[in-house]
Amino acid sequence: MAAKKPVKKSSGGKKKINPAFAKALQPSPELAEIVGNKPLARFEAAAKIWAYIKKHGLQDAKNRRQINPDDALSKVVGKKPITMFELTAKYNKHLS
Repeated sequence: MAAKKPVKKSSGGKKKINPAFAKALQPSPELAEIVGNKPLARFEAAAKIWAYIKKHGLQDAKNRRQINPDDALSKVVGKKPITMFELTAKYNKHLS
């Protein structure tokens, strides 16, 4: 039986962020209505969009995975209700 290799522990304990996700991107005018006009990273855009959804009560009460967009959010994602899994693909098209 082979001996087990010791597990290496990372120094610092913090997880490194992928530079592609940390790159500041300019939101489109439609997305800027929700997240602001300053360039921001993808994860910051996601956090601001979710804050907007919760603040305006756009998450469906019965099916929590469904988002019912209002006028501002529908400019980004479309008019129909979408799932939280489709949301990322929709708003990523508005970051450049």
